[in-house]
Amino acid sequence: MLLGVALSVLPACSGGGGEVTIYSGRGQELVGPILDRFAAETGVSIAVRYGDSAELALLIAEEGDRSPADVFFSQSPGTVGFLGTRELLATLPDPTLDRVDARFRSGSGAWVGVTGRQRVLVYNTELVQEADLPDSVLQLTQPRYAGRVAVAPENASFQDFVSAMRQVVGEEETLAWLTALADGGAPTYDNNTAIVDAVARGEVPMGLVNHYYNERFIREDPSAPTLNHRFEAGDIGGLVIEASVAILRTADDPAAAQRFVDYLLSADAQTYFSTETFEYPLASGVAPNADLPPLDPASLPDVDLDALGAELDATTDLIRRSGLDD
Repeated sequence: MLLGVALSVLPACSGGGGEVTIYSGRGQELVGPILDRFAAETGVSIAVRYGDSAELALLIAEEGDRSPADVFFSQSPGTVGFLGTRELLATLPDPTLDRVDARFRSGSGAWVGVTGRQRVLVYNTELVQEADLPDSVLQLTQPRYAGRVAVAPENASFQDFVSAMRQVVGEEETLAWLTALADGGAPTYDNNTAIVDAVARGEVPMGLVNHYYNERFIREDPSAPTLNHRFEAGDIGGLVIEASVAILRTADDPAAAQRFVDYLLSADAQTYFSTETFEYPLASGVAPNADLPPLDPASLPDVDLDALGAELDATTDLIRRSGLDD
C-alpha cells in the first residue's frame, strides 16, 4: 500500500439504481455537491474515496484488477492517461466522447474531459505591479523573479504542465527551467489552494495555479488583493488542463459507472461547474461563466494532451532531478 495517501471512503445516497465506487482526485468541497445530486437524482449508490490525483492513479495501478474503484475522476488528463497506458481503463462509447471537442478527450476513448482549467500566474496587487508581470511563463527564471513565484511540484496539474512544456520546448530546456526555479528559491506548496492563500496573505508575491482557485477565493473575499495574470496567446503557461473521468476496465457495475460519466457531461452538471466552481464547461451547449474571459482555441498552446499520461513517470523524475521538490 502506498504511503502518504490520506483518504476516506464516504458513502452517499442509495436508491436501488446500481452502485459505483469513485476515486476522486477532485476535492470534496469542489465536487461533493454534484456527486450528491447525481446519487439523489439517479438512485445510484455511490462511495467516494478522495485524494491526490497522482497518488490515486498510483494506488489504482498498484491495486490492478483488484481495485474497488469503478470510476477515476481526476484533476488532470495525465493521471488518467497514465492508467490508460497500463490498460486499466475501459473504452467509453462514442456518444459520450462526442459531447466534448476532440482536443479534450482521449484519442483511444479511454477518458473524456469534463471541465477546463487554464494555467495562470496569480499575483498580489499590493506587491506586484501589472507592468512587471511576464509575457511568458519561461521568463519566470529571470533574476527579478527569483524566490517570488510559488509552485506545487507534487500537484497533478503542475506535473501535466511540465509534461506539456517538455513537448513544446524539449527535455533539456524544461529541466533548465525547473532547476532555475529551484536554485532561485521558489517557494513550494502542496496544492493550488495553498498557493492562492499564501499570495493573498503576502507570504509570496506570485504563484502558478489553475485559474479557478483565485476566482473562487475572491468570490469568498472580494477584498482579497489577488488577480490572475494570463500569459500571451500560445504560451505554454496558458495551457488548459481538463479535469478528466474514466471507467476502470474491472468496474463491478459498468452501467452505473457510465451513468455517472454521462451525468458529469450533462447540462445540469456542466452548469454547476460553470457557475459554482468557475471552471470552463467542456461539453457542448453550456456557456462559460460570464465573469471569465472566453477561451479562444487559437490562443491555446499546441499540446497533445493525450500523450501526457505516458510522460508522467519521466516528468516526476525530471522534477526530482531539478531539486524543486526537495
